[in-house]
Amino acid sequence: MIVYCQEDGSGEVMNDTWEGIERVRIPVAVSGAKGTVLFDWLATRHAARHRDLCLTLGYNTAIFCAWLRLKGIPNLINMDGIEWKRQKWGWVAKTWFWLNELIGARIGNHLVADNPGIKAHLTRWVPADKITMIAYGAEACVQGDPGAIRSYGLDDKGYALVIARPEPENSVLDIVRAFCAKPRSCKLVVLGHFVPETNPYHKAVVDAANDQVLFPGAIYDKTVVQALRRHCRLYVHGHQVGGTNPSLVEGLGSGSPVLAHDNPFNRWVVGEGAAYFSGEDACSAQLDALLDDPDRLEAMRTAHLERFASHLTWPIILAQYQALLERWLPAGKDRA
Repeated sequence: MIVYCQEDGSGEVMNDTWEGIERVRIPVAVSGAKGTVLFDWLATRHAARHRDLCLTLGYNTAIFCAWLRLKGIPNLINMDGIEWKRQKWGWVAKTWFWLNELIGARIGNHLVADNPGIKAHLTRWVPADKITMIAYGAEACVQGDPGAIRSYGLDDKGYALVIARPEPENSVLDIVRAFCAKPRSCKLVVLGHFVPETNPYHKAVVDAANDQVLFPGAIYDKTVVQALRRHCRLYVHGHQVGGTNPSLVEGLGSGSPVLAHDNPFNRWVVGEGAAYFSGEDACSAQLDALLDDPDRLEAMRTAHLERFASHLTWPIILAQYQALLERWLPAGKDRA
């Protein structure tokens, strides 16, 4: 197996091995979205030198996959979420994503949808039998070091948690306003990178918060994030657009009771036992009902762990990918 990795800087393409996986590391001197587009093109062109089966993650530059199709190289595309529906993009970016969704759906040999809702969405472009539904997985986290959260002034079950990019489609402003509508018996911790000085939406979120809301920033330390998930009283997930969100799956794997935005994507992931909201008022009402009901929160925790164990662990997800990839291996390739 070969994985393509983007590196900062310039120079020659590098090859190495990490935990048995061959990596092709491609340096890109351009930053931001332009650098990502350039990397995707360079990775596609490099992969086209071989006759190996390709798995493309995301359709944002699916137009480049036409090169693989012209070369007769089988290419499976995980179509990810519905990027062109995100409110943060202007019309140029939305048009680009919409066109690439169409292109990816048509020129990919087969598609992977990470949620039944995404599969239903993609049937506008292709027949359902061209799409296989495979969700995202996560590792179970049933312990989590409580010491990792004490430096933030937090203790076990003493806070509700939001982990999200602060974008309108993630309902962060609705959640903060709902939480601050009245005094609560715990704190609200909102993880994410906020720049209120330059981003009006970020400023609106920060201005809506009272002294019970904490903004510790974007935390990438896995130990801390796992502890925050495991020991929260309630995990509030406001994502409105997309399919199976990895953060939501990780919340289930941590046994976090979930209050989620009410849409078909989240309902499929969480299944029975969760609570749902649509809008600020409904979120506030659910917080009223949940935060001081430990019996219901514990029942939710149990239901979420059962849902995770039966559908969303990595062994389950990777077995589904292996079965699909083996069906598409070119003739004569090793299927072991």
